[in-house]
Amino acid sequence: MTVGFVEIADRVFVLRYPVLDVNVTLLVGDGAALLVDTLSTVRQATELAGAVRAVTPHPWAVVNTHHHFDHCFGNRTLAADPACPVYAHEVTARLLRDQPDEVRRQAHAEMLPEHPVLAAELATTRLLAPTVAVHTRTTLDVGGRSVLLRHPGRGHTAGDLVVYAPDADVLVAGDLVEESGPPAFEESFPLDWPAALATLIGLSGPATVVVPGRGSVVDLSFARAQHAELTELAGLIRAGYAAGRPPGEVAAAAPFGPESALVAVRRGYAQLAAAAG
Repeated sequence: MTVGFVEIADRVFVLRYPVLDVNVTLLVGDGAALLVDTLSTVRQATELAGAVRAVTPHPWAVVNTHHHFDHCFGNRTLAADPACPVYAHEVTARLLRDQPDEVRRQAHAEMLPEHPVLAAELATTRLLAPTVAVHTRTTLDVGGRSVLLRHPGRGHTAGDLVVYAPDADVLVAGDLVEESGPPAFEESFPLDWPAALATLIGLSGPATVVVPGRGSVVDLSFARAQHAELTELAGLIRAGYAAGRPPGEVAAAAPFGPESALVAVRRGYAQLAAAAG
């Protein structure tokens, strides 16, 4: 499979990988680069390394936007030899360091029904945990370019990390923003997600380009529209829980379609039940 990066802003490139429609972002500075996410397998990551080298000869550091396999299972291929820093939120770093077998098991189980070949590759992929844990925020110097790494709060996962390059006005959102399908709620915090997305939007400039976790590059109006839908969903979850309504009934009236919304409603009900003690 031949894949390549497309420049979307000054020395900011996006590769849209066809398997699972995942986006990888490359920021290039003077003598250095930053690679945001590393795809799923050794084979995919090897293709990705070739695509990076077609853009720049510079050494790179890596950022993982979260712990899901399609964003970090390529770490060992892209960051172990030669070794380079791998940045992630502290929750992501802890999961990949302390629970690699469980992360692999979940990835295999998720892909097995529809992608058995990929599932088999995931089951044997050796993971490389991030080496630099980010608590709330940190700023990197990427060859003279200031790049912000920011944890906006719980949303798609407990450990989401976004990347903002202010000189290019590009925001890499990971799976906090999805373009080619509904948000994935399986490990989400749907009651917190609107606030996380509001924080993400607040980082942005007047004409920010947003790179979603999947699908086409979007603008800030798309992110605001998704924030409005997530806010509506959170409100329906809270009202439904307070009224004792079944999750399926709430999901039927929610944004994103009943199948995705049902996962979100159940996750939200669990959050509310835990908070109630």
